[in-house]
Amino acid sequence: MRLTSSFLWFACLLSLWSCKDIEEVKEVKKEGYGLLNNDFKYTNDLIEETSPYLLQHAHNPIDWKPWGEKALKLAQEKNSLILLSIGYSTCHWCHVMEEESFEDVDVAQLMNESYISIKVDREERPDVDMVYQTALELVQESGGWPLNAILLPDGKPVYLGTYHDKETWKALIARFSLEYKNNPEKMEEYAKLLTSGVQEVASGSADNNESLADTKAIEKGVLKWSAEWDSEWGGDLGIQKFINPSKLHFLLDYAFLSNDVVAKNHLRNTLDAILLGGIHDHLGGGFFRYSTDGQWKIPHFEKMLYDNAQIVSLYAKAYRAFKDPMYLRAVETTISFIERDMKGNQGGYISALDADTNGEEGAFYVWEAEELKSQLGDDFELFSNLYSIQKGLEWENEKYILVKQMSDSEFSNANSISESKLEAYSEKWNRILLKTRQTRIRPIKDDKIITSWNAILIDGFIEAYKATNKEAYLINARNTFQFLIDHSYKNGNLVHSYKEGSKQKEVFLEDYAFMAKSALNLYKVTFERDYLELAKKFNGTALQNYSDESGLFRYSQKNELIAKIISTADGVIPSANAIMAQNLLELGHMDYNTQFMNRFKKMISLMSDSFLEKAQYYGQWGSLLLNQTYPYFEIVVVGPNAGKLIDELNTYFIPNALIVGSKVPNESALFQERFMNNGTYIYICQNRTCKLPVRTTKDAIGQLSDLGSYEWTLEKGLLPF
Repeated sequence: MRLTSSFLWFACLLSLWSCKDIEEVKEVKKEGYGLLNNDFKYTNDLIEETSPYLLQHAHNPIDWKPWGEKALKLAQEKNSLILLSIGYSTCHWCHVMEEESFEDVDVAQLMNESYISIKVDREERPDVDMVYQTALELVQESGGWPLNAILLPDGKPVYLGTYHDKETWKALIARFSLEYKNNPEKMEEYAKLLTSGVQEVASGSADNNESLADTKAIEKGVLKWSAEWDSEWGGDLGIQKFINPSKLHFLLDYAFLSNDVVAKNHLRNTLDAILLGGIHDHLGGGFFRYSTDGQWKIPHFEKMLYDNAQIVSLYAKAYRAFKDPMYLRAVETTISFIERDMKGNQGGYISALDADTNGEEGAFYVWEAEELKSQLGDDFELFSNLYSIQKGLEWENEKYILVKQMSDSEFSNANSISESKLEAYSEKWNRILLKTRQTRIRPIKDDKIITSWNAILIDGFIEAYKATNKEAYLINARNTFQFLIDHSYKNGNLVHSYKEGSKQKEVFLEDYAFMAKSALNLYKVTFERDYLELAKKFNGTALQNYSDESGLFRYSQKNELIAKIISTADGVIPSANAIMAQNLLELGHMDYNTQFMNRFKKMISLMSDSFLEKAQYYGQWGSLLLNQTYPYFEIVVVGPNAGKLIDELNTYFIPNALIVGSKVPNESALFQERFMNNGTYIYICQNRTCKLPVRTTKDAIGQLSDLGSYEWTLEKGLLPF
């Protein structure tokens, strides 16, 4: 891209700020604001919204407007710059910038006089966020929230940044307002150039060449990624650590299929370190968004539904692979947290819990030593040894985050206490301290019900059910799916975000992709064809409304933004394009649909080079490449006892397999001519060729061992090493 000359001009522009520009501030104009009640002096158009984030700004003195045709048209009619601010309700620095700048009357005057100011909840409008985050990354190589942008009236960006302190912000908006009056042509030139770059990046994410990786190429991609692995603390090297379940799912599949001991050990080290660190809420269950250090110890205290939903799936899958009780406990306690703290009043699950309480980050979760002593009494010494409550290990202000230095089994050995007794102590401590914690002021909740995130949680419940055979987890999955059908699916169309009274009608590829996947997964464990039909319907809608000539899928159905978005890398959730490819693969196998299979093959061929170059950003595609390059099995169970046998098979970790069943004759191609009148049978198939049917899980496991480079045992599951 040729951003150099125009960017240098803007760099020079920013360096010319002076206090003189902000000395001419007049009193804030009050027009356009009404008094809601005696508590609020100002009320703007955001008061009509239902997003908790937008409502947080509804009483700012700034004349905020929600993103939409009305605000954009007004900017063009007035030939006014747009000031776009994007964030979300649990964003710490969004809160800080609001308090410092957006509640300030001097700032409000500058913005109200010279800008049409638009607030966006990035969780409601991820498409808007994606476009302007792409622009931000082009000019400063990293993004984040709050995202603050200055746009021309047509939406093209001329400035993008994140958090600014008040004086910097005032100087910036004053200078750009002045420059737009004096040098509009120069700003137009720069905006056109930057927008061209955004369009190139946002719509050209896939490789132009089609090529298929083989097993050796995948190994090279993982080897390249491994140079960034943190051998001591797990995860990738860096001053912050995100869990990123997509790439860990891939690494789990890859380690077993390739017999890569190094990858397996790194995965185990990562999974274990996450569970020990402060990023894991040891008392209440669940996980915080990321750690601010490289050792998983100091979290940023937001709790997001999408993180915890994916982590349930990850540890349920890891438990099936390794049979480590620590992983099972992570599944159980995370689900307990989700049920207790993230379930909405009507059903469905809310999007997030704030990091802050009364402006203090982490206040709900941290402890003072004296407080712990008074609560735990004689147990305090043992507790403090387990959870690192020691001088020199404080977080800040003499407060502690609970962090374990070793696993419970290691701690038991080191302290001459049985694991069962330590478990009893831990249960008692949790009861005492959770009761105390519940008396504190709770973090604010963002109570939007986001369709795609809830669909991801459905998959988490199903993975937990497969690992444990606990009916409650399957019931959770069913109920959540039904909630989405009842509230987020009207007249054959999904909506991305639901809240009672919400006017949101937007829907994105991720909603259809993840709903199709969750419906398909429900079908695979219940055999109920209504789920399969919905999976096909959601998949069909995505094919019809989001297909792109590139062979991939657009993120949005509409083309109302400055760039078309084709998003392929995994972000905080897996790539919706990769999920669509997975759905096409599984539906293609079920119905022997060659059109779906060919579309799947084209998609992964387009993405092969991206994965091989940066595997850590394309974990979901990596799992699909494994499906293509290693043996892929169809495991079909038919007959009256199919449910029991499927449940038994699902307790094993069997990568690269589609496991489906039916108790009655089924019209799907995968089941045809496989029913017999004398019992229930398991077929192990590959490339439409099946071994002789068998009647027990033990015999099926034996056939899989014969067909693959693995060894299974009924006691321990898959043993590739």
